[in-house]
Amino acid sequence: MKLLICGGAGYIGSHMVKRLLEKNIEPVVADNLATGHRQAVPENVSLYQGDIRDGAFLDKIFRENKINGVIHFAADSLVGESMKAPLKYFGNNVGGMQSLLEAMVRADVDKLIFSSTAAVYGEPENIPIEEGDRKNPVNPYGESKLMMERMMRWVCLAHGLRYVALRYFNAAGAADDGTIGEDHPVETHLIPLILQTALGQRDHITIFGDDYPTQDGTCIRDYIHVTDLADAHLLAMKYLIDGRESAAFNLGNGTGFSVREVIEAAERVTGKPLKVELGQRRQGDPAQLVASGKNARRVLGWQPEYTSVEAIITTAWRWHSIHPDGYEK
Repeated sequence: MKLLICGGAGYIGSHMVKRLLEKNIEPVVADNLATGHRQAVPENVSLYQGDIRDGAFLDKIFRENKINGVIHFAADSLVGESMKAPLKYFGNNVGGMQSLLEAMVRADVDKLIFSSTAAVYGEPENIPIEEGDRKNPVNPYGESKLMMERMMRWVCLAHGLRYVALRYFNAAGAADDGTIGEDHPVETHLIPLILQTALGQRDHITIFGDDYPTQDGTCIRDYIHVTDLADAHLLAMKYLIDGRESAAFNLGNGTGFSVREVIEAAERVTGKPLKVELGQRRQGDPAQLVASGKNARRVLGWQPEYTSVEAIITTAWRWHSIHPDGYEK
């Protein structure tokens, strides 16, 4: 089996590639390397450098490879940036999905696993979030992902495409062996920022708001290990190969951790006290996002290996300790 991994040089995509190789499944990577890293893709894996909004680029990949299915990670994903540059998010995320779907229809490739997000729900009605809950995004990032889900549904009806949308929020951690991990041009994710502080690369970690309606006033998120996410995508592809119908699943441990709790866990893992400063709330940040993963467990057979935030941080700390400058060193 040969799978196209859009965004396969990025954080989650590179862990997907690693997992596929471990399962003796051949990945083909498409990535424009705007935020991904060539070093994250093994040299024996085909890497096509280009933008998925370029239909001719995708046609070349499908023409040169017998692709059995697509796993789509290629999207902008920063909530704060999306509030300031919404058109970038609609242009890249929604435009990229349109181009990919058009190319899949032309190539008669009918299986797509989509990396969606719990941000499609906005401020949740219930905790943990269920798949049937109201979708009301509070930022352009979540809105773009919801639009992408809806595009797949209509293409499914019109052309027979089958898809699985996997909705998760905070991917975290790194490969157990420390070979690949999280390295963004501008880091905004909480755990890497905390660990950079522990390494002395940052003076302090900022908590953006401590007046949310949570137990300690800071935002609560559900953290999922990046390898557990990769396993869910692989199980979702098997689900489609087995002839099952299009669906959406939440991926969550069902337990949320506040910003303060994550900082305290990182202090225990690293053995280093961290300087913390308080900042203003960020626009577009819901107070709580915790996604139930019960349907993914029941239908896909997904069983996350990493269920504690300390275990997740431990793998991330290994990566950051070995690669303090990311893929540059």
